[in-house]
Amino acid sequence: MFKVAKMIHFNYGHRLLGGHDKCSHLHGHSARVEIEMASAKLNAKGMVVDFFDIKRTIGEWIDRNLDHKMILWSKDPLAKLLKKAGEPVVLVGENPTAEMLARWIFRQARAMKLPVSKVTLWENQDSCAVFEA
Repeated sequence: MFKVAKMIHFNYGHRLLGGHDKCSHLHGHSARVEIEMASAKLNAKGMVVDFFDIKRTIGEWIDRNLDHKMILWSKDPLAKLLKKAGEPVVLVGENPTAEMLARWIFRQARAMKLPVSKVTLWENQDSCAVFEA
């Protein structure tokens, strides 16, 4: 099995509902996502996938949809207020945890037909969540 990985950096804000102490307040992260691709065979270029193609597809999706966005659960009472104020809010169907974001990025990469095998989302230097096939 051949594997390659690409790191993509982005910034986002969120808060978690349900009694998460500090994390129940609006706060931000300088995140790093490692997207691992795997294939038993190399393509015509001799690669699992070209790093440029990773950046051009899922990297651009992250830039457009997650970077410098406030990611909130649609149940969050602040969501409507922030949207009304013109803030860049992205609403999701559950608590916007690192685990949820890793799974979301994984599924988006799969939808783009990338051979993604694992996504690791670091929300800071020493805390990460992993979603893999």
